Amino acid sequence: MVSLLILGAAVLLGVTVGTVSISPVVLWNPASDSTAANILWNIRMPRVVLAGLVGAALATAGAAFQGLLKNPLADPYTLGVSSGASVGAVMTLFFGISIPFLGLYTLPVISMLFAILTMFAVIGFAKLVDRSMKMETVILTGIIFSSFLGSVISLMIALTGEELRQIIGWLLGSVSMRGWPYVQMALPFVLIGSFVLWLCRRELNAMLFGEERAKHLGVDVKKWKFIILISGSILTGAAVAVSGTIGFVGLVVPHMTRLLWGADHRHVLPLSFINGAALLIVCDLVSRTIISPTELPVGVITAFIGAPVFAFIFFQQRKGVA
Repeated sequence: MVSLLILGAAVLLGVTVGTVSISPVVLWNPASDSTAANILWNIRMPRVVLAGLVGAALATAGAAFQGLLKNPLADPYTLGVSSGASVGAVMTLFFGISIPFLGLYTLPVISMLFAILTMFAVIGFAKLVDRSMKMETVILTGIIFSSFLGSVISLMIALTGEELRQIIGWLLGSVSMRGWPYVQMALPFVLIGSFVLWLCRRELNAMLFGEERAKHLGVDVKKWKFIILISGSILTGAAVAVSGTIGFVGLVVPHMTRLLWGADHRHVLPLSFINGAALLIVCDLVSRTIISPTELPVGVITAFIGAPVFAFIFFQQRKGVA
């Protein structure tokens, strides 16, 4: 209930606060101010909904990856899926690719395609290296692919000219000027991915005790590991496809949720979904109002929040090992 109240407050602030202040009355009585209603329903509401979907997707995927890898430093970007989606987006901008029957959707569709291809490449390579797909192997494979794809992005940025600002802006992450079509594109993937991970909640709980223990409890570790990796990567790919690279949401939200409500994935997954949505809506609100009328990329705000938290978690983890 607390999380839902926070999400509700975040949505209300997101649609009413900005360069032009809008009364909450416009929400249920658009006729009271047609101009404000147009701004609210055609500009702010799709932006807030998209921010919520992206935050929910990244946080849910992060919760699943952290549970699966048994590592609080894991997040949706560990497997290199975000880097794959970013390569697809940068290639689209760099070469000016436009598929006739897709039009506006060319960028997100190619981004998602590259994200899914990267996911399969990482899993396939990890299987070649280690048939049992131990988590250490998957993480190292993700780092290898992420490093390689990062160099591809750097090469294209170095070679680009006028498109540089557009590419850098996309890589920093943003949900501005996306509109309802992007919401419609992300929504089915976010709902399906989140629902499949919710179905994996008991298996995730079992894997917290280690893979061998999970096998003794009757869990088909390889099968469920694959399903969790696929579902989490689809969530990440969907988020990156419509918003660009937004870091740390998948790291911070699940970790804080576990600290407050425990490690049971029956609670962690839905609470991460709700809290992730609320966090990114608030971060987006800050990004567009802190130096209004100029907007900051929301990825900059999440990095300001996430980097210190990441450092704190890492310090606590190393301190515990010592």
